[in-house]
Amino acid sequence: MKAELYIARRFAFKPRSLSKPTFIVLAAVLGIAVGTAALILTLSIVNGFASVIEGKLISFTSHIQVRQPDERIFAETRRDLQTLKGVPGVVSVSPFLEMNVMLRSRAGSGGTGGNIAPAMIQGIDPRQSSRFLRNGPALLDAAPASADSPLPVLVGMSLADNLGVKAGDRLMIVGIAGKNGASAITGKESVVELLSSLDLHVAQVAGIYDTGLSEGFDDIVVFADITRLQQLYHPGMISGYEANVANLRDLQVISARVASLLGYPFYSYTVYERYSNLFEWLKLQKNIMPLLIVTITVVAVFNIVSTLLVLIIEKTKEIGMLSALGLEPRAVSMVFMGQAFMIALVGIGLGNLLAISLSLIELRFHLITLPEKSYFIRHVPIEIDPLNYLIVSASVALLTLLFAFIPSRMAASLRPSIALTT
Repeated sequence: MKAELYIARRFAFKPRSLSKPTFIVLAAVLGIAVGTAALILTLSIVNGFASVIEGKLISFTSHIQVRQPDERIFAETRRDLQTLKGVPGVVSVSPFLEMNVMLRSRAGSGGTGGNIAPAMIQGIDPRQSSRFLRNGPALLDAAPASADSPLPVLVGMSLADNLGVKAGDRLMIVGIAGKNGASAITGKESVVELLSSLDLHVAQVAGIYDTGLSEGFDDIVVFADITRLQQLYHPGMISGYEANVANLRDLQVISARVASLLGYPFYSYTVYERYSNLFEWLKLQKNIMPLLIVTITVVAVFNIVSTLLVLIIEKTKEIGMLSALGLEPRAVSMVFMGQAFMIALVGIGLGNLLAISLSLIELRFHLITLPEKSYFIRHVPIEIDPLNYLIVSASVALLTLLFAFIPSRMAASLRPSIALTT
């Protein structure tokens, strides 16, 4: 061990009894530990939150949707399906049918009228329901074949609460038959025309799903078997095609390729474009991270500066004695630089230990809860990424050495005659 590092270790961790630097060094170590842990936890929570929400959005819908202008329905063709399946990177393709309707539940036991809520029924392949219902019910593959039987539907938890229904209950589907089967009201229809255009059908709640995406998702989207939905409303017609890709990094390129191959009047858009407002919100959360990192790190590292300044004052005579014995100013500076690095190293180690401990405790026991309607999740998500730990630790260590340079130069500039007589 070099003499400078030995002296630095003695100054930092081997003070004489009743000496003040004992508490000062401890405060500096704790300050760096808390700052390091706060940085790591902040990164873990923000990244975890973004990953969970992004995963929910992507799993709720397809990666790419292909439609025609004005969201009009059109006939499904084998040629379109084969074209989409032949695009490199596309792993699955399926048609879907969407309809905007009103749902009305049955009257309650007290004789009061049932609840009414707007909804969007989406007809999909029953096998595709597993993408967002991994732990929930599946569409009824064994649904009755009779056309007069109720349409089995999956209702979101929020919508089910609004309607006051549970699995097995029946619903009235109220639609407006417009041009080409689209639901539309111009506002010029008479009461008689409106009543005659009502398209009424009965649905049965086959299951209730809960993705945690309340607003705009679980509170409005209803899923049904596309074949049954087409039989009731638009035989052979669809709203578009859904496609999933193998690698999300190629999503934009594949989407452009799909639109180019199908040509007019088709257009395509990705899940990131469809929910751009939510993804921009997530991006905003990540954009403020550099500012948080710099702010918290600078606050934590200032502990080192104040600690070293106090130690210089406390060890003035020792510095003068070392200089009188022939220790060069550069070596004196290295003593305090080494001291700062050692204090930072211990603080960083404790901060990493504290961060990983709190993360594991939260992941195991979920002590912190969140309002799901506002944040789309029930518990604080934490993503334990070794890279975050490495970046924060390296940043704190680097800034510690940078900030410690000034007080270390002050110590090196002390003259032995002045230091020994102080």
